[in-house]
Amino acid sequence: QVQLVESGGGLVQAGGSLRLSCAASGRTFSSYTMGWFRQAPGKEREFVAVIRWNGDSTYYADSVKGRFTIARGSAKNTVYLQMNSLKPEDTAVYYCAADRVAFQMDLPATPGRYDYWGQGTQVTVSS
Repeated sequence: QVQLVESGGGLVQAGGSLRLSCAASGRTFSSYTMGWFRQAPGKEREFVAVIRWNGDSTYYADSVKGRFTIARGSAKNTVYLQMNSLKPEDTAVYYCAADRVAFQMDLPATPGRYDYWGQGTQVTVSS
């Protein structure tokens, strides 16, 4: 059974940092590009960051570029999202997701490209 489990969310003051983790199991996730998305109340799910299956390339939404960093763990079945200089507008439920097809070279930013999703972790940034 394929499973993605996010952790690391919480309440933080503006300017603070959080590190989200996504633990994947059930298939060889080292072969799949992984992404982070977020969804704020009343808004659509939006792209945050993506990392290629081999870890050699990343892509970020303009709103988080320079503040957030996506990385794969050494075991390759874990993906992290380091979030620095957090802002109140970063408040959302954060989801990790796995690409539909293995060994893809592009860096998808649309939710429809991802087949597997975690349950989400809440990040709240107070002003």
